[in-house]
Amino acid sequence: MYNSRRKPAEEVPMELTAIWSCSSDNCKGWMRDNFVFSVVPVCPQCKSDMVKDERMLAAVTNTSPNQNKK
Repeated sequence: MYNSRRKPAEEVPMELTAIWSCSSDNCKGWMRDNFVFSVVPVCPQCKSDMVKDERMLAAVTNTSPNQNKK
């Protein structure tokens, strides 16, 4: 049978996060700084330059051995 009781949603911690935002006014592309593979990334959607910025985002850890600026 269907159980109508649900567990309360787990609260996700938010933190001020360094990101790269697309510089094009027509594009909403962005990426977390700790997930880029170059010192100054290019927007993967429109190929425009990206600028450093910050956003309040859910805390995420990048455990990839290839993380951050090669």
